[in-house]
Amino acid sequence: MRKISLLMLSLILSIVALSACGNKDDAGENNTELGGQEAEMPEPDLENIPSIVAEVNGEEITKEDFVGMYQQQFQQQMLQAQMSGQDVDEDSLKKQTADGMVDQRLLIQEANNRVSKVSEDEIDKVIDDLIEQFGLESKENMFNQFKEQGVDEEELMAEIEVQVKVEKLIAEEAGNIEPTDKEIEEAYEMIKSEQQEAEDDQDLPDFEEIKPQLKDHLKQQKEAEKVQDIVNKLREKADITVHI
Repeated sequence: MRKISLLMLSLILSIVALSACGNKDDAGENNTELGGQEAEMPEPDLENIPSIVAEVNGEEITKEDFVGMYQQQFQQQMLQAQMSGQDVDEDSLKKQTADGMVDQRLLIQEANNRVSKVSEDEIDKVIDDLIEQFGLESKENMFNQFKEQGVDEEELMAEIEVQVKVEKLIAEEAGNIEPTDKEIEEAYEMIKSEQQEAEDDQDLPDFEEIKPQLKDHLKQQKEAEKVQDIVNKLREKADITVHI
């Protein structure tokens, strides 16, 4: 059974949810047409990818693991490139993808070493959040959708448990990352200043109106910085070899 990537779990769930809706309207055609012409998405270059993309403390990141992640990254970059008119640098994107997967593996290894177990309530909370986020009907519906994708319930539950462990590790390392009122006010003033410099005539909502969104954004920003700090420390003592 193929292994799910931690960073792809939410993405896979969104694909599953969309495909469940799309199947109802699918008339058997797989091609997307725009203005009477087929809209073609270029294929990523998958030549010369080694069977073992990287080794992290003795654990291998295989070509199969990498290709699944890289294809998703490539599609996202292509959509951005179509809007910006810039080409996708596949060599750079492959390196970024491999580095991201190394960081992910380091986090998982550290979480497994430091978090001995998680409770059923913690796992159920993640499942409930995912079901709500992607509009699935129930836990059973989620399991059935994954089964159709070739992922059994045992594998999915194991992946969710790892996700909970990683979240607990990050929370333990991050400590209190709640933004202060002063930090939120400073973020609001910065947005206002940037809008004025750009001579943007769009009305900026009142501070109290967007304070919750600013708070969430700052919290996510702080968490991302803490995660990067954790990864940087793990990289210093890790045995890492990247073959791409």
